[in-house]
Amino acid sequence: MEKSRTQVKSWLIWAIVIGLVIIDQVVKISVKTTMTLGESHNVLGTWFRWCFVENEGAAFGMALGGEYGKLILSLFRVVAIGALVWFVGHLRRSSAPGGVVIGFALILAGAIGNMVDSAFYGLIFSESTFTSVAQLLPEGGGYAPFLYGKVVDMLYFPLFHWPEWLPLIGGDLFFAPVFNFADSYITIAVFYLIIFQWKFFK
Repeated sequence: MEKSRTQVKSWLIWAIVIGLVIIDQVVKISVKTTMTLGESHNVLGTWFRWCFVENEGAAFGMALGGEYGKLILSLFRVVAIGALVWFVGHLRRSSAPGGVVIGFALILAGAIGNMVDSAFYGLIFSESTFTSVAQLLPEGGGYAPFLYGKVVDMLYFPLFHWPEWLPLIGGDLFFAPVFNFADSYITIAVFYLIIFQWKFFK
């Protein structure tokens, strides 16, 4: 009976990872093939917008500079995903709390989601521009080689601006980055693990 429960738990964890990656990719492909670069639509007033941008690097638009920086980041993602796959399996086999396993499964899903962009989008899409929508599987080939694709972002929450009188940040947006579902998986998981699973890390 115990073995059966463990097996179900394993299927559940990998179903969560696969399901979240599919959601992330469906949204990104939809944005990439229906919106021009920089196009923006209000979803809930002006504080939540669907805004298409691309970035060369890590979560929330952060990047490493230059061609080699992009390659290093992509290779780091590959190594990190391999380590996370092993670690999630290790946590499950060692009877770690289910919440901890799920938390790291979300981080894994986010890492895979953005890795797909970096690895394959340059091969299967034409370049997105401010005047034209990208084409899937264009006749002339994609816009970049393997591991050099751009990450698609679309979630934008310009909630409010800091008061003008504040030094350095006065007038700036409280939260300026545009991000994607994969980024949100990682962020939610980290906060969840810190708040609810801190006892495990002791």
